[in-house]
Formats: sequence, C-alpha cells, structure tokens
Amino acid sequence: MISPSGNFKLYLASKPVDFRKGMDGLAAIVSNEFALDPFSGAIFRSKRADRMKIIVWDGTGLVMTYKRIEGAGFVWPRMSNGVIAINRSQFEALFEGLDWQRVVPRHVRKPVSE
Repeated sequence: MISPSGNFKLYLASKPVDFRKGMDGLAAIVSNEFALDPFSGAIFRSKRADRMKIIVWDGTGLVMTYKRIEGAGFVWPRMSNGVIAINRSQFEALFEGLDWQRVVPRHVRKPVSE
C-alpha cells in the first residue's frame, strides 16, 4: 500500500474538489481555503465516490497520489465545508475502502503503582 510515512497530520476535505487540479492547485486549496499547512497531508474526494487524491510532503518533495477504487466506492463523511482531521489508522482504513469512521482509538487506563 502506498501511504504517507512519518508523523503526519492528515486532513480530509469533506467537500468534493475539481479533480483537474494538480498538486500545486490542491496545495493552494489547503493553504487558502482551509488555512492549513499544505505539507502536512491532505486527502481530497471527487464528485464521484470512487476517487481520491492525496498530497503530502515526503521530506524531499510534494507527492500526489491518485486512487480509483473498484466497486461501491470510498466511505466519505457527509458533504460539508471544511476539513476533518483523521489519524493514520483511519487513513489506512479509508485508503483500503473500509468504513474509516468506525476506527476509533482504544482508551487504555494508565497503570498506577500500589
């Protein structure tokens, strides 16, 4: 699987974007419309539910990944303006076509000494 490595903050744009845009156009959306760092990692959806574009800085340059999934498509959040922060596990589930909204971190209590 192709996925961002390292400690990235990933943001999911919840409203579809024009998929004719390249990495510079998508980075401009992240910077201008969302006021976020375009090098953190951003995930964009098309109007069709089966396509996504990801831009991320890998340390040497900006990388854009385009994926079209076969079948029913990706599980996207309800369309609205803005972005949703997701963690790496949620991203991996989304990228595989799974319901990423069901991936939640386990809450483990910190051990206490007696």
